[in-house]
Amino acid sequence: MATDITGELDAWRALPALQQPEWDDTGELAAVAAALAKQPPLVFAGECDQLKEELAAVARGEAFVLQGGDCAETFDGSTADAVKNKLKTLLQMAVVLTYAASVPVVKIGRMAGQFAKPRSKPTEVRDGVELPAYRGDAVNGFDFDAGSRRNDPWRLLQAYHCSAITLNLCRAFTKGGYADLRQVHAWNQDFVAQSPAGQRYEQLAAEIDRALTFMKACGANPDEFHGVEFYSSHEALLLEYERALTRVDHLSGLPYDVSAHFLWIGERTRQLDGAHVDFLSRIRNPIGVKLGPTTSADDALALMDKLNPDGEPGRLTFVTRMGAGKIRDALPSLIEKVTQHGSPVAWVCDPMHGNTWEAASGHKTRRVDDVLDEVAGFFEVHQALGTHPGGIHIEFTGDDVTECVGGGHEIAEDDLHQRYETACDPRLNRGQSLDLAFMVAELYRKTA
Repeated sequence: MATDITGELDAWRALPALQQPEWDDTGELAAVAAALAKQPPLVFAGECDQLKEELAAVARGEAFVLQGGDCAETFDGSTADAVKNKLKTLLQMAVVLTYAASVPVVKIGRMAGQFAKPRSKPTEVRDGVELPAYRGDAVNGFDFDAGSRRNDPWRLLQAYHCSAITLNLCRAFTKGGYADLRQVHAWNQDFVAQSPAGQRYEQLAAEIDRALTFMKACGANPDEFHGVEFYSSHEALLLEYERALTRVDHLSGLPYDVSAHFLWIGERTRQLDGAHVDFLSRIRNPIGVKLGPTTSADDALALMDKLNPDGEPGRLTFVTRMGAGKIRDALPSLIEKVTQHGSPVAWVCDPMHGNTWEAASGHKTRRVDDVLDEVAGFFEVHQALGTHPGGIHIEFTGDDVTECVGGGHEIAEDDLHQRYETACDPRLNRGQSLDLAFMVAELYRKTA
């Protein structure tokens, strides 16, 4: 049986595999894959199944997904402070959604594995010098020199270790008392005074405090708010890495990719006859697929049949990334046909990737208003069709960066250079993320 499973898990090797680096040394790659195959799992099959159950509730309209984190994690960013700040922002957003929208929130970090990114071109040219494009720290370095841009397989092993560090920190913070609901004020102390979003959050935190005090007075035990369930996710882009971290669960005899709880296929790699779709069809994790504005209803139905042929609840999530100007036209037909199909799907909105543009300074950026408008369009379409808007998938940081224009502090295009720190795409800062959470809570109340 194990031999058959191994053969099935390697079937992707005979198929077109887009967005894979041209590794300098295939012998090194084989050695790294062998080393990764011996490493302990980062997550466990039972945790993946638990997330699948929670995503099944999302598909039924009983819960909401909050998924977010860096566009591309960096090895240098795998520090306690950096992880804590991102987690703090995610927890604040989740509190806003849970309390203001009265809905259970499934918390998934775009963390502990998001070290690789697809690129539109395999190389980059500067001043007549052509080098491999930066594909994320799991592949090569950000600095534009031949040594840094070498596609180095040993970075995959470093990506594993940094993922383990990040996931360990996340588990410590979410289970060790930091995520206690009675900490809602503490999460906000460092920026509430100067942030409009923070001040609005502080008002909500005071309401939560009063509610908890009331519950305690009534004899309820608030200890159940001591910790939260937190799940990791990343794009399953580098197939050698994902394959090396796939294990057969000894209880069920089924294969799980133990690099993360939740994995998704990107817009650039969702070809039905491609390697990524084939590989993810064979693992038992809950999985997602990014769907851009060119996705047809037939495309979506074919992906459903390939990735979730048995209609398993919680197995498949469609993450739409249409753009603010296209979502209201492109999304309805997809939802209608998928709903008619009858197989359960959770719908999540990625309002980031369809709204990127280049400023005069050369910085890639996004308008917060466009992000908010795409989310509004997502809710409008679901409300009109009587279906469930299941969540949001965003790129954010816990730091006060200036990468997206607009928001409560009205970051202008001329401000982008001040704290533009992303390794790839522009992220919402903490205030902008909270602005989004409050708007989503309001939209959800209207559709509930």
